[in-house]
Amino acid sequence: MQMSAEAIAVEGVSKRFRVVTIPKQMTLKEAVVGLRLSRPSVKRERFVNAINNVSFAVAGGTTLGVIGRNGSGKTTLMRLLAGIYIPDCGSIRIPGEIAPLLSLGVGFHPDMTGRENVKINGLVLGMSPRQIEDKFEEIVEFSELREFIDVPVRTYSSGMYVRLAFAVAVSVDPDVLLLDEILAVGDEAFAAKCIARMRDLKEKGKTIVLVTHDPAALLEWCEAAIWMDRGSVRLHGPPQQVVDAYHEDLHRSPEADIAVG
Repeated sequence: MQMSAEAIAVEGVSKRFRVVTIPKQMTLKEAVVGLRLSRPSVKRERFVNAINNVSFAVAGGTTLGVIGRNGSGKTTLMRLLAGIYIPDCGSIRIPGEIAPLLSLGVGFHPDMTGRENVKINGLVLGMSPRQIEDKFEEIVEFSELREFIDVPVRTYSSGMYVRLAFAVAVSVDPDVLLLDEILAVGDEAFAAKCIARMRDLKEKGKTIVLVTHDPAALLEWCEAAIWMDRGSVRLHGPPQQVVDAYHEDLHRSPEADIAVG
């Protein structure tokens, strides 16, 4: 495998979300008294900064690991890379084809069958109807869901969701594969099958961005790593250096969240 020019370039990206406050229910008496006593008030909007001025680059053929506490901005970052969210400022450049596997069942319609969802997801990932037809048997075989392919996916277990979603995503033969903790769900045998396919993608020089709960997996798979903290990149460097610094910070903090997620 040879690493090439930048497959992903992120420059000064920020993303914030509006906080929606749901007012408590009032009794009729409280409403009447409130109307009589209250003064006109200025409505104020509140925002949460999920990603703050993030910049990094990933060379083609590299697997980048992403770690951080819950709520550190990892999933928001992955959704920005996938094009699900648009940055408020900054830029993201990914020249190649992207296959995102971000959240369980995202893009699946629960009342449609597995077969119908394969077709829909294939189109979303940029495949033509003919390509989906040509790849369909391969997708079904990889997912091991042949006897369930014509039943609604709302009847699927979480492991079955992962099987079908992963099978569709890797059938696209993407230039960039985005994985957000998706391999944490599913049985051991299928996880081994997914790992074998990921090794094949790495050998072909594909670029992978991997958010994982397992530091050992990050050290095994990744050539570089990012530690996300409160929406910012705390450290970007060799995986061992990033994991060591992250663990040291967890042990210093009394409210340490030992999950890498």
